Amino acid sequence: MPTLILVRHGRSTANTSGVLAGWTPGVALDERGTAQAAALPERLEALPIAEVVTSPLQRCQETLRPLLEARGMTAHTDDRIGEAHYGDWSGRKLAELSGDPLMEVVQTYPSAAAFPGGESMRAMQTRAAEAVREWNARVERDHGESAVYLMCSHGDVIKALVADALGLHLDLFQRISVEPCSVTAIRYTRLRPFLVRLGDTGDLASLAPREEPPGGEATVGGGAGAP
Repeated sequence: MPTLILVRHGRSTANTSGVLAGWTPGVALDERGTAQAAALPERLEALPIAEVVTSPLQRCQETLRPLLEARGMTAHTDDRIGEAHYGDWSGRKLAELSGDPLMEVVQTYPSAAAFPGGESMRAMQTRAAEAVREWNARVERDHGESAVYLMCSHGDVIKALVADALGLHLDLFQRISVEPCSVTAIRYTRLRPFLVRLGDTGDLASLAPREEPPGGEATVGGGAGAP
């Protein structure tokens, strides 16, 4: 079965302003995110990418543009790997949402979390995992069992797919971190997936000590990455 390269979009204007973007239109890459996207073709140069699939959201499409232009490829769009539907939380400041009782559920019991006016985290994981399994079959059929393909998606979606691949309960997915424009790779086989890269940015400076959220909370949506 194929190897899936999961790329989180580059840093966005919502990431740096501390806003939970969700499906809010017009959220673009910021200056750093644009530079991260520009570096992506070189980072992935050694990979024979057979197909590219993207979330429909602008920040993912902007992230892929340099790679697609460098390779002369076009991307397939799949809504199922789009960001979580945060509903009434979309467009609000994360600092403001931190006091909402639902945030504690999102942090500690995400399988029970459903966003008002949006979707549950279970539904997000299910739709994304279904998309991956369907694309695995399609890519293998069209390009062979050793093919490599790429999906550009969002922090919470990628974390949920990693949890699915590792057989982790969704309630543990907040222990996973994927920074902007990081590369995660999952090699699927007939019997089990193998996680072969997780959140690789190629930048070890991002591992330097930095201020963490109080209580070790995960940033909903994935956060802005290292400063």
